[in-house]
Amino acid sequence: MLIVDAQIHIWEKGTPPAHHRQEPFSMQQALAGMDEAGVDRAVIQPPMWDPDSNELAVEAVRANPDRFAILGWFPVERPESRRLVDTWKSRPGMLGLRFYFVQPHERTWPTDGTLDWLWPAAERAGVPVSLAAATFLPLVGQIAERHPGLKLIIDHLGVPRATKAPESYRYQPELLALARYPNIAVKATGQAGYAIDEYPFRGIHTHLHRVFDAFGPERMFWGTDITRMSCSWRQCVTLFTEELPWLSGRDLELVMGRAFCDWIGWDLPPA
Repeated sequence: MLIVDAQIHIWEKGTPPAHHRQEPFSMQQALAGMDEAGVDRAVIQPPMWDPDSNELAVEAVRANPDRFAILGWFPVERPESRRLVDTWKSRPGMLGLRFYFVQPHERTWPTDGTLDWLWPAAERAGVPVSLAAATFLPLVGQIAERHPGLKLIIDHLGVPRATKAPESYRYQPELLALARYPNIAVKATGQAGYAIDEYPFRGIHTHLHRVFDAFGPERMFWGTDITRMSCSWRQCVTLFTEELPWLSGRDLELVMGRAFCDWIGWDLPPA
């Protein structure tokens, strides 16, 4: 079974948020962890706290094109960034974009018009966009409806950052309502980090099952965000492959990697 981590970060400098690992995390460390956990591929989402993280990710892809791909970023508020979208996927391994808005001056961007140019541009260029959208989930539905050719991905099952279950899943009704849009998918990344119980984190299983039932195996993608997990990479894998009795067979193969590769256009090995 192909196992693809839908979200990892690598970086060399900058200050991560407090709930994250503080030390830099390299390509070599990622590869060692992936090999130990049985993870075949990972999609790097370069963190915005390192201004050179896109270039670091491209270097990782050049060195290991069969192991890494990228959902990158640019300063979305700058007018000069608009010209980047049409050629974004020409860079090695760059298959899409990922944005999060955590600084006080950024939090209004999804609703104040700052991002309005991005959606038609990404739709036109065929660039998937992943969003940390917990606080504006209904807006994602509006974007999906206006731009049916734009593939959107919601990070972390719509869980707000630095929270713990059950509070983490307070926006789940809004998330499940988005399943009606065929161009919205969800990343089941970071889920072990929201649990308050020990492995196998039974307290979050019902929440995972609800999202699976709504979005199905072709639009729910396993992943870790490993640099903020307190459990091992292998436990993040086996949480899905061994501890969820409702997830098996072809559905499991899709959730664990094949569906995400298809969604972002990362070539798949033969089934």
